[in-house]
Amino acid sequence: VRPVESGGGLVQPGGSLRLSCAASGFVFSAYAMSWVRQAPGKGLEWVSTSGGGSTSYADSVKGRFTISRDKAKNMLNLQMNSLKPEDTAVYYCAKHRAFSPTSMRVARGQGTQVTVSA
Repeated sequence: VRPVESGGGLVQPGGSLRLSCAASGFVFSAYAMSWVRQAPGKGLEWVSTSGGGSTSYADSVKGRFTISRDKAKNMLNLQMNSLKPEDTAVYYCAKHRAFSPTSMRVARGQGTQVTVSA
């Protein structure tokens, strides 16, 4: 039971991308969901979480990224605007153990590559 990400690609600085995450074998509404990313040569970095009726963002993306749920499609989205070269990373969608945003992340997908470059 793992999420499946899509929507990555190459974009110029200042551009936008929308990532999507599809549930496979579970219902999003019952769990907190997060986006995390890993830049080349760096560790995993938390980006954003939706759960418990709230959303939260890392300072590095606050005001530029928006996480949202599409309950009808059972999908999680990440709208990324004003992209910067330092946003280049593999982005993963992660499922938590429970609906609380403080619950542990227990599964993530294979990731989708986002490259921000001129």
